[in-house]
Amino acid sequence: MEFRMGPLVAAMMEYERGVPQRINHFLKVYSFAKLIGEQENLPAAVQETLEAAAVVHDIGIRPSLVKYQSSGGNFQEIEGPPIARELLARLAFPEDRIERICFLVGHHHTYQDIDGDDYRILVEADFLVNLYEEKTDKQSVLKVRKNIFRTKAGTKALNDLFALPE
Repeated sequence: MEFRMGPLVAAMMEYERGVPQRINHFLKVYSFAKLIGEQENLPAAVQETLEAAAVVHDIGIRPSLVKYQSSGGNFQEIEGPPIARELLARLAFPEDRIERICFLVGHHHTYQDIDGDDYRILVEADFLVNLYEEKTDKQSVLKVRKNIFRTKAGTKALNDLFALPE
C-alpha cells in the first residue's frame, strides 16, 4: 500500500510550528533520503518507510528539550519513537511500517550495526544536512565520508555538496 507523504509532512510542520530550523532540517533530510533511495533503486515499500522515517526522524527533540534540557541524539532516540508511533497511527500507516519507522527514529544517531538500506540512507541523509548546517570543516567531512557513507548515491551527494575529490 502506497502512502502519499504530503499529509505526514504537513503534520510534522504543524508539530514543529514556530521552529523553522527544525522544519527546514527535516525537509532537507527527507529530500536527500528520497533522492538517495530512488538512485539506489530501493523497493517501493522500503522507499516509503525511508521517506516517512526521514520526515519524523527528529520528532524526539521537543520532548527531549523539555525532559532533559538537551536535544542530544541519545535522548531523541528515547523520546522520539512513542510520538512518531502516535502520529503515524493517526495517519493510518500500517503497523509493520510503523514498527520499522519507529526503530529508525530510535536508532538514527546510532552508527554501528546499521541493518538495512533504509537505516543506512537515513543516516547518510541526516549527515548530509547536519554537516552543512553545522558548517563542518573539510577534514571532518572527509572523515565522515570514510567512516559513515556506504551508498554510491549518498557518497556522490556528499562529494557534490562539499566539492570533494572522488
